[in-house]
Amino acid sequence: MAKHQTPLLDELTKGPWPSFVDDVKAEAARRAANKDGVEYQIPVDVCEDLLGILELCYKDKETHWKHGGIVGVFGYGGGVIGRYCDVPKQFPGVAHFHTVRVNQPGGKYYTTEYLRGLIDIWDMRGSGLTNMHGSTGDMVWLGTFTEQLEEIFYELTHKMNTDLGGSGSNLRTPAECLGMSRCEYACYDTMALCYAMTQEYQDELHRPAFPYKFKFKFDGCPNGCVAALARSDLSFVGTWKGAIKIDQKAVAAYVGGELKPNAGAHASRDWGKFDIMKEVVDLCPTKCMSYDGKTLKIDDKECYRCMHCINTMPAALRVGDEKGLCILAGAKAPILDGAQMSSLLAPFVPVEEPFDEVKEVVENVWEWWMEEGKNRERLGETLKRLGFGKILEVTNITPDARHVQHPRENPYIFWTADEVGGWDRDIKEYRKRHAR
Repeated sequence: MAKHQTPLLDELTKGPWPSFVDDVKAEAARRAANKDGVEYQIPVDVCEDLLGILELCYKDKETHWKHGGIVGVFGYGGGVIGRYCDVPKQFPGVAHFHTVRVNQPGGKYYTTEYLRGLIDIWDMRGSGLTNMHGSTGDMVWLGTFTEQLEEIFYELTHKMNTDLGGSGSNLRTPAECLGMSRCEYACYDTMALCYAMTQEYQDELHRPAFPYKFKFKFDGCPNGCVAALARSDLSFVGTWKGAIKIDQKAVAAYVGGELKPNAGAHASRDWGKFDIMKEVVDLCPTKCMSYDGKTLKIDDKECYRCMHCINTMPAALRVGDEKGLCILAGAKAPILDGAQMSSLLAPFVPVEEPFDEVKEVVENVWEWWMEEGKNRERLGETLKRLGFGKILEVTNITPDARHVQHPRENPYIFWTADEVGGWDRDIKEYRKRHAR
């Protein structure tokens, strides 16, 4: 019989969709049976008490969790999110319920052996509940006691050769798509750049010193499989210079039905004959494509790099030969001022080890933001408050027409003396003409 009755939570188990309540109940039953003879270091009924306190929260219509304050491991200021409940006598299994963030491997490639090693640690020293993965990228371990934090940290670093992720006002764990390891569209080696940046900025990752959180995300192409454009303060998105490569014979094969659009990904139903005008040319956001029945043409200088045509006809179209990345700034989820997408900062950056050009942009942005950013203000909010021109100034990036989002939106442009070569004026003469 269940330790706590949970009629309100049980409502979430009804219907066709998976429920976290079912998952927690399954883990509670597994821990109670303990067929593997695990020497649990926190209460065996942690999952049952978790269900109990959540039911109470629903019943009282208020939270019974309280902020954990500063809790973590020696030498680190992030990686652990402290959490306690305010009714520990009623639910002793979740008197402490700290979250541990574990840095994910590159491309989220786990071997079975490595994954089992991680889960063995968490089964013994935590609740066994995980989130694969958080929006930032970490493997998220949900629920342990303060006394277990140093033990977990030691085993992660000494036995599993991995590290904690980021939390708090620091660099959050960088995350990348799997890039060139699997994807033909990747314009740079996302895993190499993500690894290099993670190693370079260990201090920023583990010792919070920023106004607020700061995220890197690395997308190998504009398809954006890790949502860099929407979820990171600095987005690194693969792009290319020059023309999209066109195989006209393959174009004809798509039109003739010999090749399936989208590599056959939508073949579970009959969509009818492929219509290149309706499904590709007319959907181009910049109208830079044309097809005369024989030849497909692209006006590449007008191309937005949206990837739709390449995704639809991958055998006929390929990205250009000169590959690199563009850097965008300012994306975030809703916090103080609503959600916003990132804005183009560096239109094209070559990606070559040791990635000095990328690091120079990052460090210039940080130096400015740490000086000008308000407490709990994301980079995008600082940009909105002080203007995009400031970040161009501090990164020494030349203004470009591609930086303009809405032409003529702001008619008020103010010049400083050094921007126009300086000026001389006699303040007394000026006041004669302009009395206060």
